[in-house]
Amino acid sequence: MQCVLPAGCTANNYGLHALPKDPIMRNRWLEFVGPQWCTESRRPSKPHQVIHNNSTPASKVKRVESLVNTSILSANAPEFYPSSSSPYEKSVSEDGSDCYYTETTLAELVEEFLSHLNSSPGSFENDIEHIANMLNSWVTTEETLQELVELLYTQSTVIPNFSYTGARLCNFLSHNLALSPASGNFRQLLLKRCQTEYEQRNVAVRGDAETQKKFHAYVLFLGELYLRLEIKSAKGPPSRAEILLTALRELMNALFSNPVDGNLICAVKLLKLTGSILEDTWKESGKSDMDQIVQRIENIVLDAQCSRDVKQMLLRLVELRSSNWGRVHAAAAADATPDNDPNYFMNEPTFYTADGTPFTAADPEYSEKYQEILDREDDYFPEAYGENGSESSFNDEDEMDPEIEEAFEKFCLESERERLP
Repeated sequence: MQCVLPAGCTANNYGLHALPKDPIMRNRWLEFVGPQWCTESRRPSKPHQVIHNNSTPASKVKRVESLVNTSILSANAPEFYPSSSSPYEKSVSEDGSDCYYTETTLAELVEEFLSHLNSSPGSFENDIEHIANMLNSWVTTEETLQELVELLYTQSTVIPNFSYTGARLCNFLSHNLALSPASGNFRQLLLKRCQTEYEQRNVAVRGDAETQKKFHAYVLFLGELYLRLEIKSAKGPPSRAEILLTALRELMNALFSNPVDGNLICAVKLLKLTGSILEDTWKESGKSDMDQIVQRIENIVLDAQCSRDVKQMLLRLVELRSSNWGRVHAAAAADATPDNDPNYFMNEPTFYTADGTPFTAADPEYSEKYQEILDREDDYFPEAYGENGSESSFNDEDEMDPEIEEAFEKFCLESERERLP
C-alpha cells in the first residue's frame, strides 16, 4: 500500500507535523488518516487528487476526497471555552512573549478600591463617583448585589479603622446603585446583613476573644452607619435609620450584661462616637435612655470586677456626658466672663515656665508665672526692656538705614493715598 501526496505539497500542508520515520508506517498513516486532517487554510492552492495503486479500494478514495472537499475546519477559528470556565485575557509581557491571566472578579475589584480608600481616605470625594459607576457596570444581577453587600460588610468590619470610610461608602452606594431587585435594594440588603449579626449579640458578648473582637468591630461599624446612612425623603430633609437607633440601644445592653474589659471598652468607644446624637434624638422623643445608660455605668464602676484603667475610662465618659459631650455654647460677647463662657480664654496665648510647664491666663497663678517670664527675659535681653518691664521705644536720635527710610516713606504715601476719597 502506498499513498503519494500531490506535487509541491508536504505533510505540513495537511496538518501532519509528526509523521512516522519508517516508510511503511508513514504510508499506512497517510492512507488511513490522510487528507481529512487537512485544515482549510492549509489546503494546496491547486486541485489535487490522491494517487493510489490498484490495491486501494475505490470507496476509500472517494470517502477521503469527500472529507477534504467538505471540511469546515480552519486554523483561524476562534478558541473554544467550555461554558463552565471563564475566558482568559491575553497580554504581552516585558520580553515580548504572550502571557495569559484570568478575568478580574468582583471580589478582587472591591478589595482593590477599598485598599486604595483605606490608604488614601482623602481621595474619597474625588474617587467615589468613579467607583459607583464601575460597580454599576459589574452589579447587574441579584447574586452580584448580594456578593457586593457581603464584601463591603466584611471589609468594613475587618480592616482596622475603616468603619468610618466604609459607612460613607455604603451611604453613597445606597443612593447611586441602579439595581434594585425584588429581594431589596442595596440599603435594605445591608441592613438585613447587619441584622444577622445583631441577632447573635447575647452569644457574642460571652464568646471567646476572637468572637468578641469581631462583634466589637461590628458594633462600631453600626455606630458609624447610624451617623452616615441617610434615608432621603421627598417631604423633608434626610433622616437617620430608626431601626439602627433601637439596635444600638440593645447592643449597649448586651455589652453591659457581661461587663468584662473588652465589652466595656467597646461601649465607651460607641458612646464617644454616637452619644451626643443618641441623647438629642431620645430627648426629642421624650425618652431618658441616656440617663439609664449613665446610671448603669456608675453601677458597673462600683460593682464590676473590671480593671482600674477601664473604670477610669467609664468615669471620664460620665464626665464627658455631664459637659454636654464636650459641646460648648458661647455666651454673648458683652456678657462673657471666665465664669459663664468656657471659651473666654480660648484665644489666650500659652506660656511655659522655666521647667516647661504650660499655663494660660486661666491659670490661678498666671500673674506670678508671667512675671517670672519677664524677669527671665530681662536677664537675657537687658537692653530690650525699660525699667518697668515694658518694651523701650526707639531713641529719637537713632537713624534709619537710607533704604529702609525710603521704603517707609513710600509706604506712608501709599497708605495716605488709599485713605483719600
